[in-house]
Amino acid sequence: MTQASKHYPHHIDLQPVMQVQGTVKLPGSKSISNRTLLLAALAEGKTRIMDLLASDDTMVMLNALNQLGVHWEQDGDTQNYTVEGAKGHFPKHQADLFMGNAGTAIRPLVAALAVLGGDYTIHGVHRMHERPIGDLVDALNEAGAQIEYTGNPGYPPLHIRRGHVHAQRLQVKGNVSSQFLTALLMAAPLMVREHDVTIEVIGELISKPYIEITLNLMQKFGVTVERDGWQAFTVKTGQHYVSPGVIHVEGDASSASYFLAAGAIAGGPIRVEGVGKASIQGDVRFAEALEKMGVTITRGDNWIEASSNGTLQAIDMDFNHIPDAAMTIAVAALYANGTTTLRNIASWRVKETDRLSAMATELRKLGATVEEGADYMKVTPPVEILPATIDTYDDHRMAMCFSLASLDGHARRGATMRINDPKCVAKTFPDYFEVFARINHKDLF
Repeated sequence: MTQASKHYPHHIDLQPVMQVQGTVKLPGSKSISNRTLLLAALAEGKTRIMDLLASDDTMVMLNALNQLGVHWEQDGDTQNYTVEGAKGHFPKHQADLFMGNAGTAIRPLVAALAVLGGDYTIHGVHRMHERPIGDLVDALNEAGAQIEYTGNPGYPPLHIRRGHVHAQRLQVKGNVSSQFLTALLMAAPLMVREHDVTIEVIGELISKPYIEITLNLMQKFGVTVERDGWQAFTVKTGQHYVSPGVIHVEGDASSASYFLAAGAIAGGPIRVEGVGKASIQGDVRFAEALEKMGVTITRGDNWIEASSNGTLQAIDMDFNHIPDAAMTIAVAALYANGTTTLRNIASWRVKETDRLSAMATELRKLGATVEEGADYMKVTPPVEILPATIDTYDDHRMAMCFSLASLDGHARRGATMRINDPKCVAKTFPDYFEVFARINHKDLF
C-alpha cells in the first residue's frame, strides 16, 4: 500500500452531486511507467524519469529492480527518478520477487529474467496466481528458457532457472493479453546478439494500442522493431537499449476516462491535463466513444476536455482496443437513453478480477438491467439509479468507475454510493477520491 492510500477508511460514502467542473492533472501512466522502469534498468547509461506514477504497481517494479541489483534514486519527494542502467543484464542472479497484482510488472520482467537466466522465484497476491501467464511461459520455454510452475500450471508462482534462449523465431498467442507480446518484444533485444529475432502472433491480437506504447518506448531507448502488420515483429541483431537521458511519463489515459465521463454525465466542462492529441496511449480514444454518446470533446496537444448539455446516447461499440477505459462506459451507460452494448471485452475476465461478472453484479445493484455474455455486456439504465453499497473486488477500476454513479445527469439523478475498500485505488491513483471531490467542489469526508 502506498502512503497516500493509508488514510482511507473501510468505505467512503459519496453523496449525489449536481455538477462537476474543473481541471485535473493526471497521475503518470501505469503502462508507460513500468515499461520505462524496466527499459531504463536494461539500458546502457543513466535515465532520468520524470513524473513516474506513484502507485502500488510501480513500487512493485521498483522493489523488484532493487532486489535484482539495479540502482535507482528518487529525487526528494518528487516523482522524478534516476535509474542506473545495467547494460543488458541484472547484477544479481538470484532473487525471490513479490510482484503483487501488477501485470505490467510481472510479465515483461519474467521474459527478461528468462532470457538473461539465473535462479529466480516470482509470486504475487492470490489474484495474481489466478491470472494466466501460460502463453508467455510456453513461448519462452519453446525458445530454450527454463521456467517451471510451482503452483497451478499456466499461472504464477514461477521458478526461473538458467536456460539458453537460442530461437530465431518465437510464437505467442495474442487473444488473452497483449502483455505477453509486450514482454517478448521488450526481451527481444537481449536475444539478438547472434541473430535477428522474429516474434509471430498466433491468432487475433487484442489491445493493439498497448503494443504501440511498447514499440514507441523501445524506440526511445534505441531499439527499432520491424513489423509485418500485427502478425510478426522483428528485432535486428546489433541493437541494444541505450538511455535517452531524460524521459517524461505521460498522464494516465485510462485514469482520464473517469473525469471525462464525469464531464459527460454532469455537464462539465472537465479538462484533463497530461494526455492529448500527441499521446502515445490508445486509451485517449475513450473520448471518441463519448463523442458517439453525444458529448462535446475538445483536444489540445496535452489536454482533453469534455462537456455535455443533454442525455447521453446509447451506443453499440467494439472495445477490444481500450478494455480498461471501456469499464467507464458501462457506468456512463446508466445515464444513456437506451441499451448500451460493449463488445469484444473478453479480456475483462483475466484482469484484477473477473470484471465482466463484477461489473454486471454491481450495476444490477443500481437498478440496471444487465446482459452478461462471454465477451460482451449490454446495459439498460434504470428509471432511477438506486443507492447502493459497491463492492470493489480489490480492483482499483471498480472503485473509480462506480464513483460516477453519484453524479446527477440530465436524464436521471445520481444516488448515494458507498464504495467499499476505497484504498484499492492505490494500484494506480492513490488520491483519486480527493481529486474526484475537488471537481465536485465537496469535501471528501
